[in-house]
Amino acid sequence: MSASLIAQSISKAFVTGKIRAQVLSDLSLEIAPAELSLVSGPSGCGKSTLLAILSGLLRPDAGHVVALGEDLARLSADQRERFRLRHTGFVFQGFNLFPALTALEQVMLPLGYLGFSKAAARQRAGSVLDEVGLSPRLHLRPAELSGGEKQRVAIARALAKEPQLLFADEPTSALDAANGQIVIDTLHRIAHTHGATVLCVSHDPRLIAHADRVLAMEDGKILSDRRVRPAVNEEVVP
Repeated sequence: MSASLIAQSISKAFVTGKIRAQVLSDLSLEIAPAELSLVSGPSGCGKSTLLAILSGLLRPDAGHVVALGEDLARLSADQRERFRLRHTGFVFQGFNLFPALTALEQVMLPLGYLGFSKAAARQRAGSVLDEVGLSPRLHLRPAELSGGEKQRVAIARALAKEPQLLFADEPTSALDAANGQIVIDTLHRIAHTHGATVLCVSHDPRLIAHADRVLAMEDGKILSDRRVRPAVNEEVVP
């Protein structure tokens, strides 16, 4: 299966005054669709920076990223923004929900930017909230939801656009074990049932057993790359 995300010789440094911190160093990788790929490693190893570059939120100092066949370096800022709107979804550690909106309204919000009518957006939002098990909670606001429920609303909001690329940045770090389990199972199911490319970065060791592929990262480099489950196009030989 061809890769949906390709990074070639990516490097990135941040400069603060006279201090230059090299975050990524000549990093290359390919990510396939229809599976959950986990980039695992300690805090500060460059995971979130890598995610930002692969999603087009941040430009590398060197190297380039090809996402769904598009060389992101060749796109203007407006073109990258349109690409993210149409093709990508994001799930963050802090949920990023609006306090005044219900779960249903949270999920409907990005659909308006894609030209959905209010009725169509309501129907799509209700469907994806049902998929993540939140139909009984769709009229509640964030203050009335648990941490795990908030994260599932955030996943539903990302999923409503039917993105080909779904990026998750430390999606379980603010959750207890039970809710973390539900969230990672949901992300894994999305990859397999929707054929999406799901890329998750986390230092949470609980996620490793639930990924299809685990890339261990340290000091801005990929140290190991192992498959936890066979690729979707590989036959399992008994």
